[in-house]
Amino acid sequence: MKAERDDTPVLITEAAPSYEDEYAARKRKYLTMMLLRLPCLILAGIFHETWWLALGFVLLSVPLPWVAVLIANDRPPRKAEKVNRYQRSTTAIENSQHHVIDG
Repeated sequence: MKAERDDTPVLITEAAPSYEDEYAARKRKYLTMMLLRLPCLILAGIFHETWWLALGFVLLSVPLPWVAVLIANDRPPRKAEKVNRYQRSTTAIENSQHHVIDG
């Protein structure tokens, strides 16, 4: 029996994810944050007899849309790239003795 071939691509570079993948991840974050608002409002309705608890849930749900928009519109930070710079040793080119010519 022949083994099945895995055709999934292998990541061999440190390239950033595609724009579509990044956009899908941001949409998921936004949807998750907005779905967290619904239980807060439902809990505020359930605890309407305890005014301070209901107010707490309402106040918790108020900034969620603003935060969700900020998070969804923010792209992830770029990875810090280490710059490969040439480091020469100080004795590689220069001679250790310096001759001074008096004129």
